[in-house]
Amino acid sequence: MKFAGVELNEPRIMGVINVSPESFYKGSVRNDEKALAETAVKMVEEGASFIDVGARSTAPYLETQIPLEEEIRRAVWAVKIIRDAVDVPVSIDTTSARVAEEALKAGADIINDVTGFKGDPEMPKVASEYSAPVVLCAHGEVREFINPIRAVIDFLQESLVIAREHGVEDIAVDPAIGFLRPDYPPWYEWDSRVIANLNLLKSLGRPILVGVSRKSFIGAITGKEDPSERLAGSLSATAIAVFKGANIVRTHDVRETLDAVKVAGFMRRFAP
Repeated sequence: MKFAGVELNEPRIMGVINVSPESFYKGSVRNDEKALAETAVKMVEEGASFIDVGARSTAPYLETQIPLEEEIRRAVWAVKIIRDAVDVPVSIDTTSARVAEEALKAGADIINDVTGFKGDPEMPKVASEYSAPVVLCAHGEVREFINPIRAVIDFLQESLVIAREHGVEDIAVDPAIGFLRPDYPPWYEWDSRVIANLNLLKSLGRPILVGVSRKSFIGAITGKEDPSERLAGSLSATAIAVFKGANIVRTHDVRETLDAVKVAGFMRRFAP
């Protein structure tokens, strides 16, 4: 199995860099050219197989709206710098087709769409036109008392239909940890149930990408309100996600995550 040309014979890491000051984890933000390039190089040296860059926060519980032109400016600036610094696939985390297209022109390889092709109707067209690999996140309206993993699978199947209609084939699926927030069950229980049953996503026949790094469900479970204090909890959730079948882990902390991924991936070989 491959994604964006990278063999997934072992779990891989996608390093996260943000150029959006409004991002929930300020430790991930780089707004200086030198620091941005150095961070990308360091992440690859520490074991990242992909770099994901975000020019606008997509956290569902924050006020993150910025002008589209500003997101484009940030994205193009960051992608060009990262593309010059490292030789791994670069992903643009955006819900806007215009941002995605400009980032691809600037050298990005992958579109990471948290709306799963259900937001901007032009997004699947851009992905198709540029033959871009895509990360499709589970996206939809959740109801109370619904089975979380069943809902995630249903949402992803809908996104895969849209992708197929547009001839987009190189796809990783993402269960959207932190994004689907019904009134019940509580979001941290929802996310935990999805991770605990992540192996069921294998039925979709696509690489599974998971992002749990420093997210609020970890804070809710551990009592750590500050994202900077959630590393240990992130590593625990990462190991479980890999053991349950994740092929790619999206993280702010490449060096620390690599060992967790290696151990969980090794042990996964012996699971029934």
